[in-house]
This record gives sequence, C-alpha cells and structure tokens, in this order.
Amino acid sequence: MKDKKVLIVITSHNTLNDGKQTGYWLGEVTHFYHILREAGYEVDFTSPKGSQPPLDQRSYDLRDKDNRQFWEDKRLHSQLNNTIPIEAVNAEDYIAIYYAGGHGAMWDFPSNERLAQLAAQIYEKGGFVCAVCHGSAGLLNIKLANGRSLLDGKTVTGFANLEEKLIRLTKAVPYLLEDELKNQGAIYKRGILPGLARLKTY
Repeated sequence: MKDKKVLIVITSHNTLNDGKQTGYWLGEVTHFYHILREAGYEVDFTSPKGSQPPLDQRSYDLRDKDNRQFWEDKRLHSQLNNTIPIEAVNAEDYIAIYYAGGHGAMWDFPSNERLAQLAAQIYEKGGFVCAVCHGSAGLLNIKLANGRSLLDGKTVTGFANLEEKLIRLTKAVPYLLEDELKNQGAIYKRGILPGLARLKTY
C-alpha cells in the first residue's frame, strides 16, 4: 500500500577528501528498517547511482542484533545490493523518505536535484522527511513550491562540528554539516552523546 511505504536513501559516495574510504553507516540503515517493518511499513532502498552502495567498514558490526539479522537475510541483502536509482523513484509511492547516515552522504545527497525534488514532493503531499547523523545532509537544498528552504525555521539535528573535530575529520569533509544546516535557516540542536569521546577515528 502506498500509504504504508517508506523510502530509505543510501549514499553512493565512498571517498573522503583525504582519500580514505567511507560510505553508509550500516546501523543507520538496519535500525530504522526494523522499526518500520515492525510497524507494518513496506520499505524500498534507493541511492543516487543505484546498484550496490558502499559500506563504511567501520560500521560493519554483526554483534549488533539488527545488523546481524539484516545482513544474514538473503532477500534483504539482495535488495540492499540492488538499490533503486533515484531517477526511477516515484514520490507518489511513499509516505516518508529517510536519509541514512554515513560520511558519504555529505557529497551526493545535497548535490542531487532529483533527490531534493522527491523529498519536497513527499513533504508537500503531507508525508514525512527525516534523517539521521550525516544523512541530514540530504535536507540541504530542498526547496518547496513557495521557493523557501525546507529547513527554514525547522528545528533539526545532525552530526555536530564537535563530533567531526573529535574524530579528526574536519578537513576530510567538504563542509561542516552543523554550519550548513544553520546557513539554510535551520534551528540546530546538538544531541548529547555519552560516548562521544569514544567515537572511532579514521
């Protein structure tokens, strides 16, 4: 059913400015996926380039129950390895769009005009636009029919400048996400992460 279907967007970008590998963060796909399925929603996966998106290997943790169940499910693994190209997605089929995180999202989410159009169409027909972590980069550059930024006046969060500094990647990314969200009129709120100092560095 169209009113029970959600689109998960996954990055196709795999390289930081310093040449190191990146991609999407596994848990930021699997955790949300399982919540949706338990609530009875159907889920499709899309990416800017379609086909198999690059996994950030730091996120490959099968001790995580959701990751393990997802990764070992052959049907899901096949679906993830064959994401729908954004150009083939119809906004009318979805009640919500969700931008999964991973540093790669900072490159190809905000620069993809078709992706921004899809999000605007879903939002303006009463649907939901949501994101996690670096996936909030997908909220940048979404313009509504009235010409205003989707972010204008909205309270949002996303990967903080402090977090980027702690994992020593401020020069490896194209911009600081917190700054860009604010630049587009968002009211930025940083979450409190008890394990912030233990974040893995590259």
